[in-house]
Amino acid sequence: MIQQQQTLMFSKYMDLYDIVVPQDNMLRKINDLIDFSFIFDELKNKYCHDNGRNAIDPIRMFKYLFLKTIHGVSDVDIVERSKYDMSFKYFLNMAPEEPVIDSSSLTKFRKLKLKDMNLLDLLVNKTVEIAIEKEIIKVSPLLWMPPTPSRAIIK
Repeated sequence: MIQQQQTLMFSKYMDLYDIVVPQDNMLRKINDLIDFSFIFDELKNKYCHDNGRNAIDPIRMFKYLFLKTIHGVSDVDIVERSKYDMSFKYFLNMAPEEPVIDSSSLTKFRKLKLKDMNLLDLLVNKTVEIAIEKEIIKVSPLLWMPPTPSRAIIK
C-alpha cells in the first residue's frame, strides 16, 4: 500500500546536518531545490492504494538508486554508505539516527516497480535535467547528449 507520505522528521539531532553537510554540498542543493514529487506521480500506479502494509516511500527508494547511479557502486555499498554518510542521509530525508533499508529492498523495488529499466533512466535523466536547469550541476558542451549523471560536472 502506498500513501503520499509527508512526514516531518523530529529528531534532537537534526541540527547536525547544518554542521556536517555544507550548504554548497551537491546532494544538499539537489535535495533542497528539486521537487521529487514527479517520482511519486510516475510510480503511483505501480502500488496498491488501499491494501497491504505501507511501502517504503518510492521517492526515497528512487533517491537510493540515484545515489547508486552517481557513485557507480552496488546496492549493498550504497546502503552501507548511507549508514554513516550524513550527506546521503540528508539527501534521503532521514533523521541522523534513523536506520537504513535492507539492500535487498532496492532489488525488489527495481524488479517490481521499475520493470521497464527505461523508466529508471527516464527518472534519473529528468532529475539531472532539473539539476542542470537550477544550475546545481553543469554539463560540458562537448559531452552534451541526453543528460546522465556520469556526464555531469559538479559546479
